[in-house]
Amino acid sequence: MSAEGYTELTYAEEGHVGVITLQRPEARNALTHTTYAELERAVRTTTARCLVVTGADPAFCSGDDVKLIMKAAGDQVRDGLRAEPRLTPAADALLHTDVPVVAAVNGPAVGWGMELALMADLRLASERARFGELFVKRGLNCDVAGLGRLAGLVGRERAAELLFTGRVIDADEAVSIGLVSRVVPHDELLPAARALAGTIAANPPLAVQRIKQGLREALDPDWHDLGRWVSRNLAELFATDDHREGVAAFLEKREPRYTGR
Repeated sequence: MSAEGYTELTYAEEGHVGVITLQRPEARNALTHTTYAELERAVRTTTARCLVVTGADPAFCSGDDVKLIMKAAGDQVRDGLRAEPRLTPAADALLHTDVPVVAAVNGPAVGWGMELALMADLRLASERARFGELFVKRGLNCDVAGLGRLAGLVGRERAAELLFTGRVIDADEAVSIGLVSRVVPHDELLPAARALAGTIAANPPLAVQRIKQGLREALDPDWHDLGRWVSRNLAELFATDDHREGVAAFLEKREPRYTGR
């Protein structure tokens, strides 16, 4: 446990730049309920003027931990979504913070890992980065950022293809379609992200915050309304045979057999 009381991420701040690093490398930084709670807390309590979010190698974030969230707690997650449809707290923190966020994507960013990258204001990628909206492969719809941000970055048609197919793309394709701003050598990724964050943090913080607020007003949907829509539909999809089959096929390392039920 770090001095800040985190167990599944680390937070370090230097020169007005805060760096959040997901720290479950043995699980490719897959997210648990603890990780979500710690991510929310790190974003809400930061005193930095700019944040960098990254993952401990070899991955940025491989999405929800399938065994711990989708398999073991699937019914609990479904019932919670049905009882209280809402924007999840970690997404709420990331999407409504006035602190600029830079995603340093050092490896696979899939499922909610890609959503996490989309919730950042800027995305830098190493040549090892991979991106995929894999929700459809688990019989689910994506979270809010895949619906509210992806098309704005890559266009509606490319977004639809990525969402409908669950196809994973590499860093070169990501930069070519506008998903990330640039690709850098792996060892230079975090220094480049820190440098970019430092440039932002050196500007007048109140002006930067207002600019971020203005971008949100001009370009973003109502995240709370969209979050409630996402939750209601996820609650229904968690109860389907196709979702159970998608999870089983993933865990058993076989091709799924979907039935539309």
